[in-house]
Amino acid sequence: MKTLYTAEALASGEGRDGSARSKDGRLDVNLASPVELGGSGEGTNPEQLFAAGYAACFHSALRVVGRKERADLTDSAVAAKIHFGALDGGEGYGLAAELEVALPALDRAAAESLMEKAHRICPYSNVTRGNMDVALTLVEFAA
Repeated sequence: MKTLYTAEALASGEGRDGSARSKDGRLDVNLASPVELGGSGEGTNPEQLFAAGYAACFHSALRVVGRKERADLTDSAVAAKIHFGALDGGEGYGLAAELEVALPALDRAAAESLMEKAHRICPYSNVTRGNMDVALTLVEFAA
């Protein structure tokens, strides 16, 4: 891979109950385990950060392929859900993702085609492929 950009961040404190900040200071967040995992829920968590990154990256990939095909991308959006859970077999934890893709200005066939093409070029999709379940769903409005 030819590196085009490198993001740098530091996590400190108690991991999920600490803080994270980017080297350039543009990201600076308090972290807290969600209530569902026994935490206070008073900060963001790694899964929320991953969901935001995947949604933004996939939407960008969608817009790249859409522009190449001169597709109408009016009101397009991507919502990501990142699921955290215990792995089958009882050792360790894993993630799964659901992406809801809205392309309301396109007919279903064109929207599905763009969604699949975006899934092939999105860096997050490429890094997760074969490593975690990722479900893609075409929706009228992403929420």
